Amino acid sequence: MTTTTQVKHEVKDLSLASLGKQRIEWAGREMPVLRQIQDRFAAEKPLAGIRLVACCHVTTETAHLAIALKNAGADALLIASNPLSTQDDVAASLVADYGIPVFAIKGEDNATYHRHVQTALDHRPNLIIDDGSDVVATLIQERQEQISDLIGTTEETTTGIVRLQAMLRDGVLTFPAMNVNDADTKHFFDNRYGTGQSTLDGIIRATNILLAGKTVVVAGYGWCGKGTALRARGMGANVIVTEIDPIKALEAVMDGFRVVPMAIAAPQGDLFITVTGNKHVIRGEHFDRMKDGAIICNSGHFDIEIDLVALKDRAAEIKTVRPFTEEYKLSNGKSVVVLGEGRLVNLAAAEGHPSAVMDMSFANQALACEYLVKNKGKLSPGLHSIPQEIDAEIARLKLQAMGIAIDALTPEQIEYINSWTSGT
Repeated sequence: MTTTTQVKHEVKDLSLASLGKQRIEWAGREMPVLRQIQDRFAAEKPLAGIRLVACCHVTTETAHLAIALKNAGADALLIASNPLSTQDDVAASLVADYGIPVFAIKGEDNATYHRHVQTALDHRPNLIIDDGSDVVATLIQERQEQISDLIGTTEETTTGIVRLQAMLRDGVLTFPAMNVNDADTKHFFDNRYGTGQSTLDGIIRATNILLAGKTVVVAGYGWCGKGTALRARGMGANVIVTEIDPIKALEAVMDGFRVVPMAIAAPQGDLFITVTGNKHVIRGEHFDRMKDGAIICNSGHFDIEIDLVALKDRAAEIKTVRPFTEEYKLSNGKSVVVLGEGRLVNLAAAEGHPSAVMDMSFANQALACEYLVKNKGKLSPGLHSIPQEIDAEIARLKLQAMGIAIDALTPEQIEYINSWTSGT
């Protein structure tokens, strides 16, 4: 741990800061909503005196969220939410150019990652912005005495929300948690358009394969799966969807995709993409049935969707054939290729979601933090949705920045929809 201009940090190389600053500024061109929030926060200081920890992917887009939080007066500290998602030049710039403590290094091992989680909790946060709920889970399991410091937390991943719901069922979620993930201006756009585009971007950067004509298997048809399947089909792939939810499976069928169990898809797929948020979606019996040279990757939050232990047990040899691309030579003579160590391929091998999409997601995060502080002591423990008026305001600001106008209800229309006596 080192200190530069009184800012504690652990980043790869501060000499990367100038490049990082350039890229942060470039991303900002596509983030007009968060820029307006930054400006208002700078004037109003709604988070003054608040100790805040953000556990996020340290990217150019996240930098603008961190800057907004600092503008709001928060004593903010940033750690990575995934060992392979950090952009080292961005981390350096946040420390050197913006004075924000950052503890994140691309490729950090699990021990370093967990140490950074402890560093975050040493900050004794009043607010936690979590991405997968690792910080919150560690707080509950290991730092019970600090819960009294906490005003609340925000979470923007499906995986994190699932974990928070489990905490709620077990009676350990004793503080308010804002469900940013389910805000309309988050999951409709970030999950569908962001994940859809950035996942394929990561795959192509890692492999340089042609998707046209390939059979692509998408595991999971939530909003991330929908976006991924749609983009893969748009690039000429033959897309198969696997699902456990009958409603989502039916939706995939109605959207024109083939839906089969993973056991049936395994010998057909050229490329497999997991986006479920669950464990061991692709397992040993699936590896055994795959064709030679099948490529597997994950765009869910954690690296557990692919059973890499079972794959390693079957491997006679493992070698790196390209950056973020490992070939497993199996004892049956076939090979299976894994991208990004099974971690988020869009961040391990590419740059994550486009900034125009993250503009809305991080606007939700920033405003959720403000909402928690404004309503301190008024919110019950458990999961809370983003208020509809905040969601609508973010959409309105985004449309305004895009130069798009929409209609408004006339007084007659307002009267009609609020009346039960008018009919045909």
